[in-house]
Amino acid sequence: MEPVHVAIIYYSSTGTIHTLARAAAEGAEEAGATVRLRKVCETAPVTAISARPEWEQHLTDTADVAEASHDDLEWADAVLFGTPTRFGNPASQLRVFIDTTGPLWFRGKLADKVYSAFTSSNTAHGGQESTLLALANTFCHWGGIIVPPGYTDPVQFQAGNPYGASHVAGDGPPGDVSLRAARHQARRVVGIATRLGAGGAA
Repeated sequence: MEPVHVAIIYYSSTGTIHTLARAAAEGAEEAGATVRLRKVCETAPVTAISARPEWEQHLTDTADVAEASHDDLEWADAVLFGTPTRFGNPASQLRVFIDTTGPLWFRGKLADKVYSAFTSSNTAHGGQESTLLALANTFCHWGGIIVPPGYTDPVQFQAGNPYGASHVAGDGPPGDVSLRAARHQARRVVGIATRLGAGGAA
């Protein structure tokens, strides 16, 4: 069988979600997948970005990361979305990208794929679960197959979020547990997508 195609599509302002996305890419590749790591377009005004040096620096540091396109979604067998939480919801930058996918949805190009998501918030209980569940609403409309990490690996009992890998950014950059959780989630996504593909082939 051809390797599973995994698109990891994310938005990150200061680097936390980018770090989790890279860990997810590592996990997917370890599981044998072909991976595309893609960021969505930055839509925030320059005045907002320039007010935070770390935001400006992250844009510079990730200038070489390709921007997500509809082709990435069509190509993928599985998609992991990453976003910081904004008032308990996905960041508007990611929503803008998702809201352009109507033509793909209308043609059935988003159905029957595996979907999963990961997030971060500045504080504990800062809207992580509601953000991931909000993305699940979209996956349902697309006819997708939602694959959460659940408690399917010992690291999940340390990470504590069965809906998706998550991190409290106020505690600093993602540490070992958060990165292991992101890798596990991606490996699980690849495993389920592989089994679905094998079943379809049979």
